[in-house]
Amino acid sequence: MTASAQAGQRLTPLEMLARLVAFDTVSDRSNLPLIAFVEDYLAGWGVPSRRFPNAAGDKAALFATIGPQDRGGIVLSGHTDVVPVAGQAWSRDPFTLHVAEGRAYGRGAVDMKGFLALALALVPDFLAADLQTPIHLFLSYDEEVTCLGVVDGIAAMGRTLPRPRAVIVGEPTMLDICDAHKGVRTFHTVVRGVAAHSSKPERGASAVHAGALLAAELDRMAEEARARPDRNARFDPPYDTIHVGTFHGGIARNILADRAEMSWEIRTLPASDPQAGPARFAALADKVVARMRRTAPGAAIETAMTSDVPGLAPDPGSEAERLAMRLSGRNHTIAVAYATEAGHFQQAGLPTVVCGPGSIDQAHQPDEYITLDELAAGEAFMRRLMAECRAG
Repeated sequence: MTASAQAGQRLTPLEMLARLVAFDTVSDRSNLPLIAFVEDYLAGWGVPSRRFPNAAGDKAALFATIGPQDRGGIVLSGHTDVVPVAGQAWSRDPFTLHVAEGRAYGRGAVDMKGFLALALALVPDFLAADLQTPIHLFLSYDEEVTCLGVVDGIAAMGRTLPRPRAVIVGEPTMLDICDAHKGVRTFHTVVRGVAAHSSKPERGASAVHAGALLAAELDRMAEEARARPDRNARFDPPYDTIHVGTFHGGIARNILADRAEMSWEIRTLPASDPQAGPARFAALADKVVARMRRTAPGAAIETAMTSDVPGLAPDPGSEAERLAMRLSGRNHTIAVAYATEAGHFQQAGLPTVVCGPGSIDQAHQPDEYITLDELAAGEAFMRRLMAECRAG
């Protein structure tokens, strides 16, 4: 199968999904071949698009408008990157779509190239519908690692791009309408001590001991958060969570470690202060490094925030919520534990919900899949959107 596009080529949603899955867009790799394919495909239908490249120039987001170019419409937003397949027990090539027993298997099939495939496959129908309200397509990058691939495009909305009326982020929710998710901040801390023989601890400072104190404080913070749940938060669990994912340090039992590193995260409810936990950690780090410097003046503790994904807060009655309810036939909203790019849109003042076909339970798994019935439900959702936008 070739990944190239032909002018005016009509593809079914399943055919489009096969094209998108064929691009290995694991987050540590470039997504530019996929972006070029989509550009060519849209150009073949006379739809111009605009790239928003990253600083390195090896990735890009893409924005396109179908319908009137002089007004804001409805954004369908989805990320092009996928999580790795290394170490997973796939029974088939993860980058070749395989259809069997009512399922379409492939990396990204549900998270979230299925949503993008539906939107792109329906471009010819969107064009033929003579839309009065435009449909904007926004393809991002790096959602699986930082959620920063949307920020440049969002910054252009209302300036060099039209300001949208509403945003639908198509993460898999089984077409339920998510109006709330936690925010997540991730950090990497490096502790620099001074090596010495363990029988003479006054000659150095152990980076492992210092790091253990910091990790223990994060554990205390996690337990305190667990003890004060917000029963009205609709989240599982209904409290902020704090987690140390990696901790490395030391080279031998009888040597004071001169270096330790740990990666950690804080996931906060939308109503929580995302600054509080990191500030408490930083205050303790100052105390710990001061103690280290009694015997090792060169000791240091450095923490860098590696990602900052804002939460999505409920916005009852927003245009995005009312639209998604009409399109999906739902009359309620849900909250999810995972983070998305939706918070960035909301921070920019854009009404935003998360709503897409398929189940998050299949995401990030070996033999990831979306069912053909879920794709069909997603197509019906898109066609109802087209009818709404035709009417204006």
